[in-house]
Parts: sequence; structure tokens; C-alpha cells
Amino acid sequence: MLMPKRVKHRKRQRGNLKGKATASIRLDFGDFGLRAVESGWISAHQIEAMRVTVAHYLKRAGKLWIRVFPDKPVTQKPAETRMGKGKGEPVSWVAPCRKGRIIIELEGVTEEEAREALRRASSKLSIKTRFIKREGVM
Repeated sequence: MLMPKRVKHRKRQRGNLKGKATASIRLDFGDFGLRAVESGWISAHQIEAMRVTVAHYLKRAGKLWIRVFPDKPVTQKPAETRMGKGKGEPVSWVAPCRKGRIIIELEGVTEEEAREALRRASSKLSIKTRFIKREGVM
């Protein structure tokens, strides 16, 4: 599972996901990609499921880049605990993803293969995405 090796602070505030992404907004590595249409958190489990799905469908053909990394801890209080007594313990990691950010990129496969692989990958995510391709790619 993806998670940082070490972090400066164990617990972090939730923050907000208003507005559009300013980083990772164009295809830098591959010819095809998935762009987030809405903002949200992508969990480490979803990223791993997406990676496995694409690798399985393409039978390890082509090259894959995952452009998001889960570096934000999500905390949760134990079940049946009264209010107060501080913030809960970290239970998982998420990658905050604003609208317009590129989530995954592919190269070295045909457009039809890439479209189907990324369609299957997008079904693993909790946010809406759109298939994009680099200009000039047939």
C-alpha cells in the first residue's frame, strides 16, 4: 500500500478542495491519461486497485505513470467513543485531488486499449474522470 516513509506531523487538518488544480494539469509523460472532473480524496487502496486493473488489462504492455501520491493521513476515533478526548488515530492515507488534475498516464499502447484500460481504472475511483490524449497522437 502506498504511504509516505515518514512525515513531519502525524495528524493533519482536512483542508478544502475548492477551485481547480494548478499542478499536474497536462500530460507530461504519456500519450493518454485520466483527468479528474471533480474534486475529492483518492485513497491509497483505490490507487492500488487502479494500478492492478490497468496492469492486468494491458498484460504489462506499455508504460504507466501514477501522478498522485497519498500523503495525507485520515484519522478516525474508535467505535462507541464519547465526544471529546482529542483527535483520533491515523487509519489510512489519501491523495487530495482537485478538479483538472491528471491522475494516471499511459504510453506505448493503442488508443482503444488505453481507453478501455483507463475506463476500467476510473471505475475504481470515487471521483468522476475523463479520458484525455496528447495532441497529435493518432
